[in-house]
Amino acid sequence: MVQLGRVQSRRNHVTTTADTSLWDTLDHTPSPRQRAFSRYLTATLVDLVVLNLFIEYSPDYVSANAFTTTLLAAVVLQVLLKLTIALEHRLAAFFNARPGGFAKFMRFFSAWVVLFGSKFVILEALAFVFSDDLRFGGPLHGIVALIAVVVAMLVAEALLVVLYRRLG
Repeated sequence: MVQLGRVQSRRNHVTTTADTSLWDTLDHTPSPRQRAFSRYLTATLVDLVVLNLFIEYSPDYVSANAFTTTLLAAVVLQVLLKLTIALEHRLAAFFNARPGGFAKFMRFFSAWVVLFGSKFVILEALAFVFSDDLRFGGPLHGIVALIAVVVAMLVAEALLVVLYRRLG
């Protein structure tokens, strides 16, 4: 508990705020909204790092005019990717609830269409929002570069989740 420049721990040991981080004062279980915020913030920062690494090491395929552009692009990418995954899951649930081989085929086909087709939508959305400030170039008018960036973002996020789980 924070009291007038001092932090009181549960063992009645008093330390000054100079000795304690703000994070040390968070001795509670996070709410669902706090957990969601933490997840999306972390994922957005991971996406920001991945996007900027592509800009630094593959400037012929991915380029941006400013860091602010990449920060906003990471937020837009995170939102669009979450919407894509939500749509894919809804379609999967719809077809999984239906019996038969055609429903099973449609479950996988719709997942492929959504996951692959969404990259075109995402590329167009980024082009619309950022115009010439953010550019994906190369084969297929930048689709290959965008897919590489998105896959790298998803892999980086998955690796971070694995690391996080191993720590606890």
